[in-house]
Amino acid sequence: MAAAQAHVLAVDDDASVRELVSTYLGDHDLRVTAVAHGAAMRAVLEREPVQLVLLDLRLKGEDGLALARELRAHSRLPIIILSALRDEADRVMGLELGADDYLTKPFSPRELLARIRALLRRTRMHATLAEALGSVHAYRFEGWTLNLRLRRLTDPAGQPVALRNSEFNLLLAFLSAPQRVLTREQLLDLSRLHQAEVYDRSIDVQVGRLRRKIEPGPDAPRLIVTERNAGYLFAAPVEVVHG
Repeated sequence: MAAAQAHVLAVDDDASVRELVSTYLGDHDLRVTAVAHGAAMRAVLEREPVQLVLLDLRLKGEDGLALARELRAHSRLPIIILSALRDEADRVMGLELGADDYLTKPFSPRELLARIRALLRRTRMHATLAEALGSVHAYRFEGWTLNLRLRRLTDPAGQPVALRNSEFNLLLAFLSAPQRVLTREQLLDLSRLHQAEVYDRSIDVQVGRLRRKIEPGPDAPRLIVTERNAGYLFAAPVEVVHG
């Protein structure tokens, strides 16, 4: 679904926030439904599709964290928490309950829009990738094999090579788009590193770690090639094994 068609559900008991969100996001080609409490949120979710939820933590008579927990228990719907609470513990709790992002009030409408667009983009990319990988059993390159079902990498001699979860996801992102330049932002999205790694440049660290495990000469890489001012490219041919 295109971002211009996305339906955002905002749950906030502050009428001024609901008006701000509805007006600003609506002016930028997003459809917005703004409600004041959990009961109205459930009613909207029951009657029509929603692509993202903006959720205030402090609702009158209700616990926004409990609503986040309820949402996550039933769906993978993207959630951005909006809250005047600046305590780190509240942010951590919200993220641990399954929220995808957290924005402290007062917030910039422009920043909110950017975060919504980024989260919608990541969600679409992950859905597309998951669909594409549904029938893929493994990837092979230069004698290496990455088994998706077992989440196992074996070298040309058939020996297993241990990968961190982040390294596995990063290699999978490269192998699913070989011989194509991927920006750091795309690699962060595809490898799901956003929650653990906040800054774009952190992808360089992850790439360096992965190179040390699969490159014959990490100081002169020929598998994962740096494209100056653009990103990275997986240069080797990749065979897709279905099954």
